[in-house]
Amino acid sequence: MDLSKIAVSINKAINTQEVAVKEKHARTCILGTHHEKGAHTFWAAVNRLPLSSNAVLCWKFCHVFHKLLRDGHPNVIKDSMRNKADLTDMSRMWGHLSEGYGKLCSIYLKLLITKMEFHIKNPRFPGNLQMSNRQLDEAGENDVNNFFQLTVEMFDYLECELNLFLGVFSSLDMSRSVSVTAAGQCRLAPLIQVILDCSHLYDYTVKLLFKLHSCLPADTLQGHRDRFQEQFKKLKSLFYRSSNLQYFKRLIQIPQLPENPPNFLRASALSEHISPVVVIPAESSSPESEHVVETDDLVDTDVPVLPAPVETKFDDLFGTSAAIDPFNFNSQNGMRKDDKDRLIEQLTREIQALKEELESFRLESGRLCQALRGRVNELEAELAEQSHLRLQAVGESEFLKAELDDLRRVREDTEKEQRSLTEIERKAQANEQRYTKLKEKYTELVQSHADLLRKNAEVTRQMTVARAAQDEVEAVRKEMQEKVKAAQEAADRQEREQLEHLQELQRELVSSRAELDSLKTSVASSQQSSEVLGTQLAALESEKAELVQSLSKVEAELAARGEELERVQSSLVTERESRVKSAETLQNQLNEKESREQALESQLAAARWASLQGAVEEAEKIIQDSLAQIDDPAHISCTSSADYLASRCQASLECMERLNSTRVAFLADNTGVSELVRAVTQSGHLVGDTIVQGSATSHMVPVEQADALSESVKVCGAEALALLGLMKQQDGLAAADSGKLKAALEAVLATAEKLRPQGLELQQGELGDLVEQEMAATSAAVESAAARIEEMLNNSRAVDTGIKMEVNERILASCTELMQAIKELILSSKDLQRDIVESGRGAASMKEFYAKNSRWTEGLISASKAVGWGATVMVDAADLVVQGKGKFEELMVCSHEIAASTAQLVAASKVKADKDSTKLHRLQQASRGVTQATAAVVASTKSGKSQIEETDTMDFSSMTLTQIKRQEMDAQVLVLELETRLQKERERLGELRKKHYELAGVAEGWGEDEEGTG
Repeated sequence: MDLSKIAVSINKAINTQEVAVKEKHARTCILGTHHEKGAHTFWAAVNRLPLSSNAVLCWKFCHVFHKLLRDGHPNVIKDSMRNKADLTDMSRMWGHLSEGYGKLCSIYLKLLITKMEFHIKNPRFPGNLQMSNRQLDEAGENDVNNFFQLTVEMFDYLECELNLFLGVFSSLDMSRSVSVTAAGQCRLAPLIQVILDCSHLYDYTVKLLFKLHSCLPADTLQGHRDRFQEQFKKLKSLFYRSSNLQYFKRLIQIPQLPENPPNFLRASALSEHISPVVVIPAESSSPESEHVVETDDLVDTDVPVLPAPVETKFDDLFGTSAAIDPFNFNSQNGMRKDDKDRLIEQLTREIQALKEELESFRLESGRLCQALRGRVNELEAELAEQSHLRLQAVGESEFLKAELDDLRRVREDTEKEQRSLTEIERKAQANEQRYTKLKEKYTELVQSHADLLRKNAEVTRQMTVARAAQDEVEAVRKEMQEKVKAAQEAADRQEREQLEHLQELQRELVSSRAELDSLKTSVASSQQSSEVLGTQLAALESEKAELVQSLSKVEAELAARGEELERVQSSLVTERESRVKSAETLQNQLNEKESREQALESQLAAARWASLQGAVEEAEKIIQDSLAQIDDPAHISCTSSADYLASRCQASLECMERLNSTRVAFLADNTGVSELVRAVTQSGHLVGDTIVQGSATSHMVPVEQADALSESVKVCGAEALALLGLMKQQDGLAAADSGKLKAALEAVLATAEKLRPQGLELQQGELGDLVEQEMAATSAAVESAAARIEEMLNNSRAVDTGIKMEVNERILASCTELMQAIKELILSSKDLQRDIVESGRGAASMKEFYAKNSRWTEGLISASKAVGWGATVMVDAADLVVQGKGKFEELMVCSHEIAASTAQLVAASKVKADKDSTKLHRLQQASRGVTQATAAVVASTKSGKSQIEETDTMDFSSMTLTQIKRQEMDAQVLVLELETRLQKERERLGELRKKHYELAGVAEGWGEDEEGTG
């Protein structure tokens, strides 16, 4: 099958006429996918259609695409997945319209996207959804989880089908016979494919639900049953309404669903289920073949008929002469009659041949006329195409009007958001109050920690006193022991002395008794001297009495000393026992104090850990709240700058270093919990702020960078929550490493650095000088341009004559007036800027004022550069026009560009000016002068162009028919090339304006006036 024929059928099937798609064109598209085993040709043709600007065109595309997904080659689904993003964007775009084909196109595109995703996830299901029960069981792989998920996906699929059903019916006026009108059939035709899909999806859903109820409890499938009940009611109602439409009665036989849905709680109800069958009658009864007149059979405008060449010679028309010239009568004088007869017959034959050739010439001219009629029809088709393009342009203008209305609504929404700024400020105050409460709580924790530290110091002091008392008791005990020991030694020594004295007395007594015995013996032996002995005996007796008396005294004294020794020993024992008891009491008190100190230490450690836990939990709440704000719809309007995000990331990284050092210090000495609590709280606030600012910054950047930045901040939040989760556990505090969180923050910082504006990066002291330099350079450029224009005017007067000299003088005179107006504008702008600086700088210098208002200064610099550049480019363009080498359009574009640049300079100067300033009024008058001068340049350029073009008249008098035809074809080719180039240049101009707007926004710092969000 020829690919060009397939492309022609695709263009015929998808057009802007509000009629149903012809079945033969759709069938050709389906056969084409099977021929090429894919949908490359289809998408190549579709991508050239303006689907985003014509709703009817998009609706018929959806219908044809639905047919291809159902009946085309299986590779159609895979080839179409590459265009899923474009289909999603188109659906979102048409979704902005609330009525007509726009809303239906949005619903239909969502259905097609859901269908492609379903078949990609479940490749066992063919595009037309026709499967046997065995294939359905194989699709779930006999796994109840797969069947459960497959049922949910079928519910979603069927929900999209029903939404399209309801959308089409709600867009039709059912009080009239809309199904017999072309517009009504255009909307109802795609529902045939929807009915076919819905019948299979309903049947498979019933069978899967019975299978799930045989494997899972009924309570688990309550949600499935409720959703099936809702879809059953909708599908039954829609089938009933469709079966009553005249359009469907001749095309499809719609089945009727039972009165009540199946009872899945009763397994035997599966045998009562009857699969709905959709019957499509023969295609010959299609109303398309009965009511639609095929104009393609009359004139085929797709294959133009090339006219046969007309310019031929005389011999080609009448043939060559014979060997004997019949009109040469020079040799007839000597001829006979037979020769004359032969000559007559020959002439008759030649006349007959000429008649035949004349008839063939008539036929050829008829064929040429027919070809010309075909060309006329082709031109009429081109005229219809131009009319279609005009209608398309009207549609685009309506779409632009709708976009303008959307912009107005966006502006109203912006005003509403500004009104809601008070609410946001109130929330900010609430957050401030919450922060104050948290700060008070933290102060209480610090106070309790200080109290615990004071109690700890008191306990330590008491322990020191107790230890000192214990040491004193020990010293007293040692001193008493030494005294007792000394007393014992003294008593022992005294006892030994007394014993020695007693032994000495005993020895003296023994010696006295011995002497007495000796005296007795001497008395007994020497009775002779009895008197002497009597006197000696009396003396001895008295001495004995004295000795006995002294002995008794010594014994009494010895007894007293023994009693005293016993008394001292008893007192020592008593004192020793009392000292031991007091030592035991002090030891007990010391043990109690140590146990109390340990209890206080444990309480203090618990209080420290509790304070750390509170700080960690509060940090977790802050980060979780920040992550929740990312998905909050109200947060979409919040914006931020890459510079502010980078500063938040840098602060978070520094806080991570402090958090790691305080954690290590806390593990070494758990008394330093206050620093760790402070670091945890600050890190929670900084990381949360980084997440919020990262999400807000993603709203200001392109989609791909926004997705990467959002993913980075989400990873940062997840790593922060993981780190805080480890810090909540005592055994996990040592393993809590902030390396992953640092890496996530560094990734966010790197993204922010990439997103930073690459505009003017000047030192603050250079801005003032740069303003003066740029204004001076602009003035110099304007002066130079005026001098060049004067020089060109003199050269043109010396060289050119006639109309050309008149045109050049008019154009250059208007350019000179424009340069004078620009010069006046620049002088007025300088005076106004000087007035602004003098009134706004106060005691500061001019450079400091420019540095303080850097964004305004950069705006002035950018505007001045644009004015100087525009003047230079306009002079170059005027020079080329005067020389005959340039284009008048370039000069007009340069004039418009200068007008825009001067308007930018005026706007930048008016930002900080007083509205009642006389210099501002002078600047505005100069701006109006520039506008009038620009209009004069454009008018003189257009007038000169028209005058020069009038001199180039077209003379076709000397051209033949073939040459005119060739020139006509060349002109048509040139027209098509220029139209294509015009379309491409318009698209390029749009992209350039977008890029210029983005770069101007970066250079001017739009959206960065506030570093925070909102």
